Amino acid sequence: MTAAAQTEQAPPVLIINNIEVIYDHVILVLKGVSLDVPQGGIVALLGANGAGKTTTLKAVSNLLRAERGDVTKGTIEFEGKRIEKLSANELVKRGCIQVMEGRHCFEHLTVEENLLTGAFTRKDGSAAIAEDLEMVYNYFPRLRERKSSLAGYTSGGEQQMCAIGRALMSRPKMMLLDEPSMGLAPQLVEEIFEIVKQLNEKEGVSILLAEQNTNIALKYANYGYILENGRVVMDGDAAELRENEDVKEFYLGIAGDDRRSFKNVKAYKRRKRWLA
Repeated sequence: MTAAAQTEQAPPVLIINNIEVIYDHVILVLKGVSLDVPQGGIVALLGANGAGKTTTLKAVSNLLRAERGDVTKGTIEFEGKRIEKLSANELVKRGCIQVMEGRHCFEHLTVEENLLTGAFTRKDGSAAIAEDLEMVYNYFPRLRERKSSLAGYTSGGEQQMCAIGRALMSRPKMMLLDEPSMGLAPQLVEEIFEIVKQLNEKEGVSILLAEQNTNIALKYANYGYILENGRVVMDGDAAELRENEDVKEFYLGIAGDDRRSFKNVKAYKRRKRWLA
């Protein structure tokens, strides 16, 4: 089911409306970004490094202030309520959590201790937490094997699984995934995205995915937005974006017989011809 069809059935779980983000009161990073995440959908936020993907996620998760950033215009709604003024901790309690780029496990803790930190905000008792820990191990069997190992001594793929599993322990309604494929072998990337798809389908977790690997993101997402220089320049169903000739050439590395030169590529990007 497409994101558009899901949106018709239920209000979007996340609505970002025309937000502007400024760092250090001077640097304008996002310039009127708007997007929706439907209930139970996977939405991909695509673009090159520096396009504004991570900033968009941090605007939602309220982690901008730690980096002297602010949402200066626009609104962000999660489950129909404004969230710009909430702390990151309060947002996690409401069911929205971000998995940061670069995995960020607690290296001096074991894998299982890392997972349990994800349940820190919960008040539903040890039995429910133990049940969810078992669920995480069922999704990530490799973590069960490494549960007593220090997270800092596990592989990059295992650390990414640990970071996603830790977020899952908070019982999220929506997960913000930032570059989950970064630095991982293609086979591991496929494995992790398959698990993300299962979490979406079986646990009902809505997902906003920021990813440079456009090919893998559009394979698993329902809908996609493409960012360039802090603006959304294209959006549509994932299947349609995969077949779009401009997306093929500039983001999937596929070109027809009339492939343009690098000089023309730069001119194309400057003019934003696909907005016409």
